Amino acid sequence: VFAVNGFLRVATGFDIGLSTKCVVIPKEMGMCHKIGYSEMRLPNLMGHTSMAEVILKSSTWQHLVHTDCHPHVRTFLCSLFAPVCLDTFIHPCRSMCVAVRDSCAPVLLCHGRPWPNSLNCDRFPGDEDMCLAPLNKDYKYLHKVLPKPACQTCPAVEEFFTHKRVLEVFCDSNFAVKVKLSKKRTTFEGQEYNIECQVEFITQGSVLPYETQSMIQQWLLINEKCTQRMTPTHRPMVYLLVGNIEEGIILVNQVYRWQRKDSQLTLATQNWRYHKCL
Repeated sequence: VFAVNGFLRVATGFDIGLSTKCVVIPKEMGMCHKIGYSEMRLPNLMGHTSMAEVILKSSTWQHLVHTDCHPHVRTFLCSLFAPVCLDTFIHPCRSMCVAVRDSCAPVLLCHGRPWPNSLNCDRFPGDEDMCLAPLNKDYKYLHKVLPKPACQTCPAVEEFFTHKRVLEVFCDSNFAVKVKLSKKRTTFEGQEYNIECQVEFITQGSVLPYETQSMIQQWLLINEKCTQRMTPTHRPMVYLLVGNIEEGIILVNQVYRWQRKDSQLTLATQNWRYHKCL
């Protein structure tokens, strides 16, 4: 049974033709698992004719999906790379493409890639046709809108500091998150990371610790050049990321290397709860 979580808008469809076939979505396409269906049409809506080509081309988008740059990014991309096996092709609506593009194009640019011509939103049908439409405008009122990580210049990693200086930085900051980072060993060209986050403090009352952890994970995926710099080897490295939330944007201003032999960060985070800022 097929369901696309309320995205489907019904009208006239697009003929598939007789040359396509139904195939199981391969395990290598992790971004298109658990989306409501398990079989896809081949060739797909990107014109890929072999499964090897589908896996190769879709793998370059897995990283963008992990950034959660838009709630519909997975649905949008999978409708093109792994279209559902129905009697007609179901395209994404132009409005869905525009919504995803506007949120995710800045993330691609942060990685040095422009929004591709192959995903030009003008090629997709209007909302009056049969297509995958974005959820209605009430969605944002039903779901908490969290601050968004920004694409930014990577702060220099500080390795020499005193706990008193760190406490001064804390006084000017909204959050401090301890991060354990390591590279995953992957079969694809794209790099993936193991990211563990522990919130040391947040001063923004409207943001909860688990939400802050999620936002910092997104920041690390969006600012991948910074993450690469912090993971020179596969050995786990620990850092403290300190920054501010300004007008709905998360900015990391300081990155401290947390080394076991150095107790200054431990001292600073322990003393913070009793510290009086000037």
